[in-house]
Amino acid sequence: MKKKNYLFLALGLLCFGALSAQVRREFLLEKDWKFTRTDDSLAIRPDYDDAAWQSVTVPHDWAIYGPFNPNNDKQNVAIVQDGQVEPSEHAGRTGGLPFVGTGWYRTRFSVPEVADRSGKRVTLQFDGAMSDAHVWVNGRLVGVWPYGYNTFYFDVTPYLNPDGRDNVLAVRLENLPESSRWYPGAGLYRNVHVIVNEAAHIPMWGSHVTTPVVEKEFAKVNLKTEVVLPEGASVERFRLETEILDSAGKAVARAVSKLTPFDRQTFTQELVVEHPALWDLETPTLYTAVSRLYEEEQLKDEYATPFGIRTIEIRPDDGFYLNGRKTVFKGVCNHHDLGPLGAAVNDAAIRRQVRIMKDMGVNAIRTSHNMPAPELVRACDEMGMMLMVETFDEWKSPKCQNGYNRLFDEWAERDLVNVVRHYRNSPSVVMWCIGNEVPEQGTQHGAKVARWLQDIVHREDPTRPVTQGMDNPGAVINNNFAAVMDVPGFNYRPFMYPENYRKLPQQIVLGSETASTVSSRGVYKFPVVRAAMKTYPDHQASSYDVEHCGWSNLPEDDFIQHEDLPYTIGEFVWTGFDYLGEPTPYYTNWPSHSSLFGIVDLAGIPKDRYYLYRSHWNPSVETLHILPHWSWPEERIGDTIPVFVYTNYPSAELFINGVSQGVRTKDTTVRLEGSYTPEAQAAFERQKRYRLMWMDTRYEPGTIRVVAYDSAGRAVAEREVHTAGKPHHIELSADRTVLDATGKDLSFINVRVVDRDGNLCPDDTREISFRVKGAGSYRAAANGNPASLELFHLPQMKLFSGQLTAIVQSADEPGEIVFEALAPGVRGAKLVLKTVEAEK
Repeated sequence: MKKKNYLFLALGLLCFGALSAQVRREFLLEKDWKFTRTDDSLAIRPDYDDAAWQSVTVPHDWAIYGPFNPNNDKQNVAIVQDGQVEPSEHAGRTGGLPFVGTGWYRTRFSVPEVADRSGKRVTLQFDGAMSDAHVWVNGRLVGVWPYGYNTFYFDVTPYLNPDGRDNVLAVRLENLPESSRWYPGAGLYRNVHVIVNEAAHIPMWGSHVTTPVVEKEFAKVNLKTEVVLPEGASVERFRLETEILDSAGKAVARAVSKLTPFDRQTFTQELVVEHPALWDLETPTLYTAVSRLYEEEQLKDEYATPFGIRTIEIRPDDGFYLNGRKTVFKGVCNHHDLGPLGAAVNDAAIRRQVRIMKDMGVNAIRTSHNMPAPELVRACDEMGMMLMVETFDEWKSPKCQNGYNRLFDEWAERDLVNVVRHYRNSPSVVMWCIGNEVPEQGTQHGAKVARWLQDIVHREDPTRPVTQGMDNPGAVINNNFAAVMDVPGFNYRPFMYPENYRKLPQQIVLGSETASTVSSRGVYKFPVVRAAMKTYPDHQASSYDVEHCGWSNLPEDDFIQHEDLPYTIGEFVWTGFDYLGEPTPYYTNWPSHSSLFGIVDLAGIPKDRYYLYRSHWNPSVETLHILPHWSWPEERIGDTIPVFVYTNYPSAELFINGVSQGVRTKDTTVRLEGSYTPEAQAAFERQKRYRLMWMDTRYEPGTIRVVAYDSAGRAVAEREVHTAGKPHHIELSADRTVLDATGKDLSFINVRVVDRDGNLCPDDTREISFRVKGAGSYRAAANGNPASLELFHLPQMKLFSGQLTAIVQSADEPGEIVFEALAPGVRGAKLVLKTVEAEK
């Protein structure tokens, strides 16, 4: 055991005698877990021998280690929302990983504070457990929570040993076949917390902060704080003192309240913050309300609530406003998996995803189609990213035989209450989403169910609008289903936005899910024509960004709607990142087992489409991206190979080996009307407004150069792409070279093979081996190939389009990490990382 862990254990065991001032303690149960896939009901017993079980660290996803197999959750279904009528066999729909079945976890924990009948209360909080969690403490069933995506908690005080020590926690989880449409993960894949309180305390999510008045000179902060008091306690003896701290920790407001019998054990306080710093996308300033509960002069609890001061408003026929400034949603939808890490939550991986999206110009994320991890919400609070928090992919009518439909009647309200109370103080959360493409859309009773769910959300949080993703506009705009919602969210079919607007009362339209363009990084198909549901023998899609699904479209089909129609308030693209499962359009084509929808691939490497969105969504930053690569076989010399340029500049000139191929200028005269005809789509009319295209260029080895011009015709930027020579060496670059010595911080290392001059070899697929020494370890790798069956956790992987990503994890002591990448036929490479003590 490391010295740091000794110190932690000593503090945990010896602090009992010195806890008079520490009224609340929280710690994670991360290490020293035991895990097995053997379903043995005797595992609930404290004296059960689990020595032969696997030792794991939580968060843990048991299925991500594979192996891949087409029989893992093979589903024989008709995917109705994709337009399928007859059932067919779908291998890889949920990722081809072994998540179905039962898993057991066991660990021990001590809370000596509860000894000697101290009156302390102990709560176990699970941020998510996939799924159907049954929790035992010391052999007694504490509780059950079926939905794997939600946070839940139990008061375990009555189940603890009398001295509070050596308590045995056992958790049984089970994933049923046909319970998901994508890879859900498996196990204790989010954090487990132990929280120790006094008998009189502020309960879980017991504070609710709102900012009803926000002006430049001041903001009124309303704080409602629930308290739990011991039976028979006199309420008049209790008071709540609250301080608001700014981002530097300075107190900027204070309130003191007494509790009366008429308050129903809820304090209501109004505080004023002068000259507030607002939470915004560029300056996500956070405040903290620190509430201290006293009984007479004795401190009973201290509870901290991070929050932001900001306003949100939706104006009919105008749009969404953040802090009084019109803000169009430039959003993406993301599933919860983290590529090669699976569903196991990791803060560094989540923050990397947010950074990549922000660089692209994304300002909002939809948590498709489930409750998010607390780490994502916290990252968005701190990094300035708006969130649409989604809850359910199913209501009572099933999409999957064993999906949420089995739980809806009994659990829907409880699940909604938990997620809203959990995240209602987070400034990043600007909208709640109660469903995604639910079959109830087409029924007469569906609107009543939607209103019931929306009413629950409004009861728990009246400050934010509610939406849902609807993909049946023909029904929902005629049966009141869409009219019920605060914000009507439509998945795809942007050509129906005008009709939706005419028939609905809200006078706004949200693209809750858009595009579903498909592409594979670095793979280019010929001829370059627009195509729907196109498949190829290599199970890839063209990175020319001209292919999409049968129900969907290309990025510009949405760009033009949201620019030209004043009542549209933005879009959420499907998807920001590739994810495990749903290998559309390769429904039945094993080994396809991960999506092609992502703007960024499963390895976290941007596809070409990333730069198209970046040029449009982040125009203040220079983008000048050329595709395709210029390293083709000799037999392609003289063939037509179109060149596309994605740029924030209006014009550019293309040169091939110094010979101009002409200037192209974005055609801003292309309008919405008339551009949806088959002829206009085939001619890429809408694309001409946003991309620069040279459709008749012919390949000759050498150099393609692009010079960009501003609106005055001045040359302002240029880029070159060279034909690559023979593979020569490996090139490494890390997203972060200094890590926290926490035992769980990550560095993502781009690994590529280049020629002698540093040009990427785009067709190289050789296997790369990894070695890690020092204060860290190898964690995983991914290459972004949606048909690759290589296991993520093994220290080798084949390149895909010349690149991959390797992940290194820090140890829990400072030092150096030496990462080495080796491959036959090319020179290897080393990279040195540093780990430092984490800030407290």
